[in-house]
Amino acid sequence: MDPHITEWLNLAVRWVHMITGIAWIGASFYFVWLENHLDRRNPKDGLSGDLWAIHGGGIYHLEKYKLAPPEMPEQLHWFKWEAYATFLSGFALLSVVYYLNAQLYLVAPGSDLSSPSAIAIGVGSLVVGWLVYTSLCDSPLGKTPALLGAVLFALLVFAAWGLSQVFSGRGAFIHVGAIIGTIMVGNVFRVIMPAQRALVKAIEEGREPDPLLPAKGLLRSRHNNYFTLPVLFIMISNHFPSTYGNEFNWAVLAGIAALSVLVRHYFNTRHDSQKYIWTLPAAALGMITLAFVVAPQKNSNAAQPQQVSFNQVSEVIHERCTVCHSSSPSFAGFATAPAGIKLDNAEEIKLMAEKIHAQAIATQTMPLGNVTQMTPEERDLVGMWIADGAHID
Repeated sequence: MDPHITEWLNLAVRWVHMITGIAWIGASFYFVWLENHLDRRNPKDGLSGDLWAIHGGGIYHLEKYKLAPPEMPEQLHWFKWEAYATFLSGFALLSVVYYLNAQLYLVAPGSDLSSPSAIAIGVGSLVVGWLVYTSLCDSPLGKTPALLGAVLFALLVFAAWGLSQVFSGRGAFIHVGAIIGTIMVGNVFRVIMPAQRALVKAIEEGREPDPLLPAKGLLRSRHNNYFTLPVLFIMISNHFPSTYGNEFNWAVLAGIAALSVLVRHYFNTRHDSQKYIWTLPAAALGMITLAFVVAPQKNSNAAQPQQVSFNQVSEVIHERCTVCHSSSPSFAGFATAPAGIKLDNAEEIKLMAEKIHAQAIATQTMPLGNVTQMTPEERDLVGMWIADGAHID
């Protein structure tokens, strides 16, 4: 496919995915907030609580029924298309970025895994992830939400580790996010919406609604709520090579996800008390700790930086990097330089020295998939030039 078309297809699908994702997550956050702030003191008959709010120059009065009103209203708003559109656009984006360029973005550098095999593993992980998750929720384990949550977290960490063994760091991260996203939309499509339809149908037929189905839907909705912050991190993680490019990237992802869940739990419970306020400084300390842990380690036995001429570095850069990072990329997958980073001349190379070190030396996530076969010796040479001050004189 023409790289210019691919770039704009990427842009369009990513834009739709972001818009629909904001709509879905925003609705999820709002309804959790609404549920948590209902005034449950002396509710009216048939109600579980109500809420007064002011926004946009108006005052609102919202009421929640224990199950449903005696008669269904003429206009009932459903919240489902935000979830479906987010998943469909997300899978489309996964296909455009990772499946159409599997050897570049998905397969681990140096791996003999073919593109079709890698794609099959990726898609299979989404299916298996959903089947395992929903089976556990429907098992006796589902009656103990805290234990279920711990088991699910452990399984997702295991999935992150397993995927990191066959995929690039970016590919592994995005597939963990895709597994979570599949679980979230599966909850909406297979559990939450059927429970809501059953509730409405029972009211229309004059039957007593089954309270078990709404309770089941509420549990899955809470799962979706706690999944949101880890997914949001994964969506932006490709900008941070020190996370996905780390040797123990799966553990880094697990750490950030755990901290995200802690923060979400505070915001879910702060209406009741401030007993989980400690999660905010704990999360901040955890992020600082992770930043320290993933920092590139200096080898005390390494030789002192040697005098490396810029001509030597320039040869490496132009052979290994400027096939993509140029005003006129020669690599078939790009119409313009990725992230706008160009390394055509000495000034541009010096300006990007720190980024080159982070991506090609410290984490070795560039070149993508190491398609240009940059050698360890070449990385060392560029690294010594940067350590010596990145002089171009």
